[in-house]
Amino acid sequence: MMNNMKKLQEYIKKINKERGWDKTTVPELFMYLSEEVGESAKAARQLMNSRVDSKSEKWAGEWFDIDLEKAYWEKEEINKSRTWSKD
Repeated sequence: MMNNMKKLQEYIKKINKERGWDKTTVPELFMYLSEEVGESAKAARQLMNSRVDSKSEKWAGEWFDIDLEKAYWEKEEINKSRTWSKD
């Protein structure tokens, strides 16, 4: 019987190929990671009531007690409805 992490890795490998992400270069991966880190920093500023731009959405997340598996699958449900470019 496979553990949950192995199943998740297999699922991610499958969707990466389906969405055309299996051809992503290392520089592209770095840029995508940088974007995600920036979004995380923005959310942290909002939680700390730091200055944010007027167009920012309020982020309602948990501070340190985050269920990463639950968060991943919630985001994946959103991603399933998106159209992904394969070029």
